[in-house]
Amino acid sequence: MFDARLRATFSGIHLRVGVAFWLFGLINNVLYVIILSAALDLVGPSVPKSLVLLADVIPSFLMKLVAPYFIHLVPYSLRVILFALISSWGMLLIALTPAYTDGGTITTKMTGVILASLSSGAGELSFLGLSHYYGSSSLAAWGSGTGAAGLVGAGAYAIATTTLGLNVKATLLASAFLPVLMLLSFFLVLPKGPLQDKAKVREHEDMPGHGESDDASDREDQGLLSESFDSSVAPKRTSGFATNTPSWRNDLLHSTPFTHYRSFYPTYATIYQIGVFISRSSLPFFRIHRLYPPSFLQGLNLLLLILQALYFFIPSIYIVFAVIFWEGLLGGLVYVNTFAEIRDRVPTEEREFALGATTVSDSGGIMVAGLVGLGVETWLCDWQIKRGIDWCTRL
Repeated sequence: MFDARLRATFSGIHLRVGVAFWLFGLINNVLYVIILSAALDLVGPSVPKSLVLLADVIPSFLMKLVAPYFIHLVPYSLRVILFALISSWGMLLIALTPAYTDGGTITTKMTGVILASLSSGAGELSFLGLSHYYGSSSLAAWGSGTGAAGLVGAGAYAIATTTLGLNVKATLLASAFLPVLMLLSFFLVLPKGPLQDKAKVREHEDMPGHGESDDASDREDQGLLSESFDSSVAPKRTSGFATNTPSWRNDLLHSTPFTHYRSFYPTYATIYQIGVFISRSSLPFFRIHRLYPPSFLQGLNLLLLILQALYFFIPSIYIVFAVIFWEGLLGGLVYVNTFAEIRDRVPTEEREFALGATTVSDSGGIMVAGLVGLGVETWLCDWQIKRGIDWCTRL
């Protein structure tokens, strides 16, 4: 069965399609990860890092909530240009604003984060919708690319600022030019045949009298679409919440390989993203159809790490590293298999909309995690300070 699945997945794959969608997933998500990895450097130790998470996800959530109803009116070529311009503008604003220690305002930096978030949210629902025209291999490539974005973004930021000792401004400034790769992928790498076929179909559908007999079948399809949303969106929303809350304040262990407290945050992010990359790249090899069990396990991880931040009962930081890696595996597994289920279960004529609209569930879970985290992070830090541990206030 495994051999048959592997042959079916890789048969007929167009190399340029795979490369293009892998780069779409990488570039569209990498700035989101870099911003989260830089959260401590952007706002300092006295401001909850959940503020950065919220600024990075709320605009994306709102965009995903409303855009599926009108974004189809904007050609994909124009969308990609706008995504690249807006995300680069946001990263330049973040990078060129002085650090909070030099009088820079957090508000200005958060404006840049919001711009990058808007671009990322619209990009995710657009590229997932675009995958409908390029077959299941494009979805697998997209999923792997988004996983690689986490690994590249968190890993590169940690290596640049921790291992190589580069300053934060230079690292963020370099990332502002990454969206150029998105433009090259769309205009030079991606074959345009399926998009041209799509345009011809829509021209036919716009002819007078066409589609009048389809109203009944459309109503029937809405039932299946709603059913698929109910079974796919809920675990994805739960996964988004559990995935993004364990980073609250679990960086307090006595024996660590680090010399600076700020090294914990990007290192945790890198380890988590390694797990995400592996699981989001697993679709050609491994499928799950029951999406709730991984989400439940993520909830257990959340509980474990909150208890660790309170009582420090885990004897080694390497065990914490393993838990965070496991969390990444679970989160990536839910993400990629949710969209695979939609491809399998939603009717073809509704699939482009469904793939894009479902992205709101992930952002919704992350947004809830950020809102809850604003209070819980402060509470955990106060708990530790009252017991003589002030590491959460240091860099």
